[in-house]
Amino acid sequence: MELRELAADAYVYGFPLVFDVGQIDRFVREGVGDLPGAPFNTFAHGKHLATPKDEFVSVNNDTLYSIAQLDLSSGPVRLRVPDTGERYYVLQFVDAWSNNFAYVGKRATGTRAGEYLIVPPGWSGQADVPVIHAPTAVATIVGRIACDGPDDLPNVFALQSGFTLDGQPGNGIPDVKAPQDLLFLERLRRWMAAFPPAPADQDYAARFAPLGLLDGRPYTSAAPEILAGLADGRERIEQTMKAGHQAPVNGWDVNPHAFDYNLDFFELGTLDEAAWRLPDREQSYLVRAVSARAALWGNHGYEAVYPTVRVDSDGRQLNGAHSYTLRFEELPPVGAFWSITMYAAPDYYLVDNPIGRYSIGDRTPGIQHAGDGSLTIVMSHEEPADTANWLPAPAGDFRPMMRLYMPGQAVLDGSYRLPPVVRE
Repeated sequence: MELRELAADAYVYGFPLVFDVGQIDRFVREGVGDLPGAPFNTFAHGKHLATPKDEFVSVNNDTLYSIAQLDLSSGPVRLRVPDTGERYYVLQFVDAWSNNFAYVGKRATGTRAGEYLIVPPGWSGQADVPVIHAPTAVATIVGRIACDGPDDLPNVFALQSGFTLDGQPGNGIPDVKAPQDLLFLERLRRWMAAFPPAPADQDYAARFAPLGLLDGRPYTSAAPEILAGLADGRERIEQTMKAGHQAPVNGWDVNPHAFDYNLDFFELGTLDEAAWRLPDREQSYLVRAVSARAALWGNHGYEAVYPTVRVDSDGRQLNGAHSYTLRFEELPPVGAFWSITMYAAPDYYLVDNPIGRYSIGDRTPGIQHAGDGSLTIVMSHEEPADTANWLPAPAGDFRPMMRLYMPGQAVLDGSYRLPPVVRE
């Protein structure tokens, strides 16, 4: 295989590791958004529901985040979770390669208080609590706690204090310095050595020896064809991301299998079933790279599904110059809750509006159902006479996103179809 083609494959294979570990380092050093920087093995807690001031792509307005970066190189870390009184929450465990390898929370383990021991690769000790084996020495816990609006914030703050970690950090992340054109290669070389691929990937990773990725020597230069191959790999990810995964249904892009690339590590709360594993290992590398690029740290579909819609029932781009309705004859089947959040296009930020409503769903106070049980959501820029079921839209193009937490089987198998957005 030519170096250029090999380098393209290496970029696709290694992008999730480089991007994920880079974000771990960012969270530890400086934090993100309203989440402050926090040392390894310490939770950083969000303190407000997102508003248009939080300019993050498709930011969540349903939950508060509690995120911890784990360093297990010195040994196990003990996790304690509080009793949330049936309130929905999820702690999602993600390894350095962006694989979701465990879940703790309402769906996976219930909402009672509990303790768990998170252990590093190769650990073989004894424990008095359930053990979660991490595939890599650094990992991430992405916590989401349901919040029913500003008045509910104090209750969530009280719960956040009950999520704790005990364990001393160790080696952390190897520091990487290299010229900008060599930085990806050097990060991949160093971080692949520190956080090795899954055993079943070892032969595939060994193919990259001609690129110098398996050497103990830092990059001081790289052949032009290798650098061109990295650009090819980057473009492959971008083009696959733009192409989408499957045909929309009533205009909605519903893909519960965007995070099925973990084929090796199934710990507490995961479903080790063929339906949730991609059948082609090599194809899974591209799916993993695209998911990391578009939605790093997204949940498996059995935990949450995130349908999006950009067009109305006639295939026209949604735009605030018009008024639209979304009529649910049957409400989305979920075990926790559902919502629709409004985002302006093309940046996918929340939309400022006169009533301060950024999402609407089954927990929205005052939402009105028809006598037959159906529910009609109104999406428009102009304020309607009755705002009970109004989801305010920007003046220009927009893209709503649904969030279905603990989706029912009918969502996962496609037998439940979201209704189209109809222009009035």
